[in-house]
Amino acid sequence: MKRKLTIYFNAPITLTFSLICIMALVLNWLTGGVSNNLVFSTYSSSFLNPMTYVRLIGHVFGHSDVSHLISNLLYILLLGPMLEEKYHDGLITVILATAVVTGLIHNIFFPSTVLLGASGVVFAFILLAPITGNKGIPITLILVAVLWIGGEIYNGLFTVDNISHLTHIIGGVVGMVIGLAFRR
Repeated sequence: MKRKLTIYFNAPITLTFSLICIMALVLNWLTGGVSNNLVFSTYSSSFLNPMTYVRLIGHVFGHSDVSHLISNLLYILLLGPMLEEKYHDGLITVILATAVVTGLIHNIFFPSTVLLGASGVVFAFILLAPITGNKGIPITLILVAVLWIGGEIYNGLFTVDNISHLTHIIGGVVGMVIGLAFRR
């Protein structure tokens, strides 16, 4: 008997996050960059301004261009379904915590620059993925942390680019801390 091939919405959090990122990029294109400035990027602004809080979360949805979006979504779409299956709605906590922590640290230490993109979330996912079992710290987590975070420290020190390597490191630490906390 032949099986019917069906397409299904396998990872609602991951897919919804990805769709919001795509819509944010389209909206940014349609508004000539205004939407990224207003909603989908974070930068130092008064905590009396309610949009400051929106931007602390919204910056993970904004991207500068299609290649920036694709490079982040490839990792999110690769890791997200597996993590969503394991952590369920807890993945929303990882995304929100990563957004707020990376946004706050960026605004405090780099007040004259703008932060946008999901790379902090990507690194949170990368360091969340090797956390398995309920005992101790997995060697795979240690190796991934050393290689990824070490690479980001190296790139941050010896590469001149427009990438927030600190956001990658912080995102990874957030993912690792929350992943270890979820096990308890």
